[in-house]
Amino acid sequence: MGLMVVVWFLWNTWFIYPLKILVVFFHELSHGLVALVTGGRVEEIRLTANEGGVCMTAGGSRFLTLTAGYLGSLIFGGVILALAAKSSKDRLISMTLGGIVLLVCLIWIRPLFGFGFIFAALTGAALIAVGAYLPMRVNDLLNKTIGLTSCLYAVMDIKSDILQNPRQLSDASMLAQLTHIPAFVWGIVWIAIALLTSLFSSH
Repeated sequence: MGLMVVVWFLWNTWFIYPLKILVVFFHELSHGLVALVTGGRVEEIRLTANEGGVCMTAGGSRFLTLTAGYLGSLIFGGVILALAAKSSKDRLISMTLGGIVLLVCLIWIRPLFGFGFIFAALTGAALIAVGAYLPMRVNDLLNKTIGLTSCLYAVMDIKSDILQNPRQLSDASMLAQLTHIPAFVWGIVWIAIALLTSLFSSH
């Protein structure tokens, strides 16, 4: 709970900004992974400095792919948070996460040497270095912070994109067009899941 308060207090600072971009990475990667699992393909992933992103896919289940963004970043955050809280393999977690980020960077993030590519390359390398060279307690704190930020950012992003700006194009608005269930309903459901994930994963 204490870490959650600290992250919340520092939310709009440069300390948390890189973690927010990393959560956007999780969000877009989740779209791509579900597209792949349901028979589609990933064309490319883009990340922008204003905490935006897009995953361009073709084929697969549109419903599941649209649903995967917010829920996927929640799952990433919840898994990282739970592993950090319950495992002593924090250095391995950091290095594994860094390897995943680097691999996705090389395969899908475009344009080459654009903001997203550079961010992912540096972040992946930094996570591997932290895991390889810094003490376990540093890795434990870093992993818990990444996991918690991913869960909380999903709540803030849903609140901004769906509840405060319902006319804005978002995963929920496209899902509403597909299912005829209002975007705000999807937003409320996702926020409830996000809060529960944050609370239970940290125990």
